[in-house]
Amino acid sequence: MSGFPNLQPAFTLQEHIGNVSRGATVQVITFKGGSLKSEPGFSPAVDAKVAFGADFLRIDPSQKHVRLDVRSFLKNHNGSVGTEFSLQPLISFGYTGYIETTEAITKIFEGSPEAATVEFGNIFCHFTFETGDDSLKGLERGEFVGAGRFIVEHGKPLTVEYKISKLIKGS
Repeated sequence: MSGFPNLQPAFTLQEHIGNVSRGATVQVITFKGGSLKSEPGFSPAVDAKVAFGADFLRIDPSQKHVRLDVRSFLKNHNGSVGTEFSLQPLISFGYTGYIETTEAITKIFEGSPEAATVEFGNIFCHFTFETGDDSLKGLERGEFVGAGRFIVEHGKPLTVEYKISKLIKGS
């Protein structure tokens, strides 16, 4: 059917989860590192480190879904930190979305010793970017969506990984 957009693979994002502040229905999670890397051939190319970020999780009353509201900052590989008057990192990005909770995801949230990596299919998001770098301005004009998963490696920080695609003109 014509008119539907296609997806162009754009990035792989990994954010390492740091501190968690638990509330009754809102949890605040900080990120302590990670990366955003362009897929081969995607332009503009990005190879950035997560400088800082936080996620405000809102748990639905049914506990079947968790709403995501994330703001993070990236420093690109060229070391640029914006204009000479700015101390902010090069790229600001955010995403909103949801997690459909499953038994495996609940084990991760609870810190269970039985927690294990989950595959893609229960976390979906919409991503936005802001930057002062003219070579990366195309990020601000794109529409990006992604699917996520949790990576559990005992002895290492919990990681959330997203495969992000850009919406492009369909046939």
